[in-house]
Amino acid sequence: MRRQGILHPQISRIISEMGHTDGLVVADAGLPIPKGVERVDLAFLPGVPSFLTVLDGILAELSIEGALLAQEIQEANPTLWREVQSRLQVPIEYVPHQRFKERLPSVRAVIRTGECTPYANVILFSSTQGIFPG
Repeated sequence: MRRQGILHPQISRIISEMGHTDGLVVADAGLPIPKGVERVDLAFLPGVPSFLTVLDGILAELSIEGALLAQEIQEANPTLWREVQSRLQVPIEYVPHQRFKERLPSVRAVIRTGECTPYANVILFSSTQGIFPG
């Protein structure tokens, strides 16, 4: 059994199977997940686990080259938006929430958290950094 890093076997497997530019979503409790997209449902109680806790765990394990957020987060949830920006050291693209949802059928998986604040969703795009030598 692993004693550090991501302990959840499904999430560990998904991360190990990610290819260059594959998308992985960390989502709030209300994001509609399309049929056919792998779902990891961590939501237990409202707010548990939090979006940021799960995002931090994923970012510690997955090398990313970009991210996509709904532009509405900037006004509807500015505190969380600032926290997400401070964690993502990659280019961030912003699209209307409807366009964000239209991207979901093409992602590798959606990890649903217990977050209940608005627009707490991000698509992380995996990179090859750290995979290939120098």
